[in-house]
Amino acid sequence: MTADNILTILLHGNQLKRTARTGWVQRGVPNPENVAAHTFGVAFAALLLIELIEEPLNASRVLAMAILHDLPEGLTTDIPTPAWRYLPPGIKTDVERGAMQEILGTADPTKNLMTYWEELRASKTAEAHLVHDADKIDMFLQALVYEEQTGNKHLKEFWTVPHRFHFPEVQAIYDRLRQNWEQMNGSPQP
Repeated sequence: MTADNILTILLHGNQLKRTARTGWVQRGVPNPENVAAHTFGVAFAALLLIELIEEPLNASRVLAMAILHDLPEGLTTDIPTPAWRYLPPGIKTDVERGAMQEILGTADPTKNLMTYWEELRASKTAEAHLVHDADKIDMFLQALVYEEQTGNKHLKEFWTVPHRFHFPEVQAIYDRLRQNWEQMNGSPQP
């Protein structure tokens, strides 16, 4: 891999610092986080969760997947979940795969990066499941923080349907987050 290949990949990663998380914008959150901030939140959550999960996990793979999980958004931008339901099934993965291939190019050393990204998309390994859990934990944590900071009641939709996580240890963290949200909103506790 050449310096030019690395620089191209770095520039795409850097674009994530300027790509707003669209779901927060749609819900009226002022100055919402960007995709790079979310990526840090996912990687940080994954790093902490690895220590909590009793099942042995490959930390390098977990962190690689966490860091790469939204890299395609350097080209596609952050298209929020509600928008994808209007598109053909599977198109999100196809579009993001194409973006990843363009970002990474064809240099042999980047094949490992694509392999990590594909492992996450396949969601068949414990490591991929942990990254998906970390992604959701970061989103729910951010929703709670934004509601606390801004009083934005449009964020309550995040809590209307309880989420189920792959790992019981992560489920316990989510359940606690949910209790905090219910206390903040004066909702009855189960």
